[in-house]
Amino acid sequence: MNVLKTEYELVRVIKESPRGSVSLIRHRASGRQFILRRFTGNAGVYTALLGYSCRNLPLVYEVASEGDEHLVLEEFIEGDTLGFLLRGALFSPDETRAIVTQVCRALWVLHSIGAVHRDVKPENIIMRGSEAVLIDFDAARFHQPESSTDTQILGTVGFAAPEQYVLSQSAIRTDIYALGVLINVMLTGVHPSKKLADGKMGRIVDRCTHVNPQRRYKNVRRLMEAL
Repeated sequence: MNVLKTEYELVRVIKESPRGSVSLIRHRASGRQFILRRFTGNAGVYTALLGYSCRNLPLVYEVASEGDEHLVLEEFIEGDTLGFLLRGALFSPDETRAIVTQVCRALWVLHSIGAVHRDVKPENIIMRGSEAVLIDFDAARFHQPESSTDTQILGTVGFAAPEQYVLSQSAIRTDIYALGVLINVMLTGVHPSKKLADGKMGRIVDRCTHVNPQRRYKNVRRLMEAL
């Protein structure tokens, strides 16, 4: 992707970590802005999403790899993260249902191609107006039935399911656990272990976050029906 050096200019670096960086870049000729991800690891999920179109996922335009080093050019989603919005106020049950249902739609696409996001959290959800867009697939992996554990611990403390700590392999119910924590944080501001949401939403959270994955919702469609 040497074309990046001549056809694009850096607007700003959004974040950097030992694993890579996320930058906002601008196409010199058209003025359009894009997200450029540089990271080490596995880019298989980004490659699988090439050509997919879902309002609740960013479009992936190009993936280039050399060994464990990867570049991903993707759609720039303009808006605030859910994490930023939660600093100001909590969400109502109706707002929470609407947003989490959209995140479920994004996960339905990922799960349909055999992938698990493994890092669903407020900072990885951008609100484009009233539209929720799930981003950042750096930690995402394809579920491998023949494997008993993950090869690497990835995820965010508090949102990561118990099986992500190499107790067993991540699967679609791993993302459902994180969705349960997300619902609770949106309603109460804290992890369900500290305070469980009231009423029906609390019962949904409790089922999503069961230690035993088999006791959680079978898939995100079942969760959407419960919501």
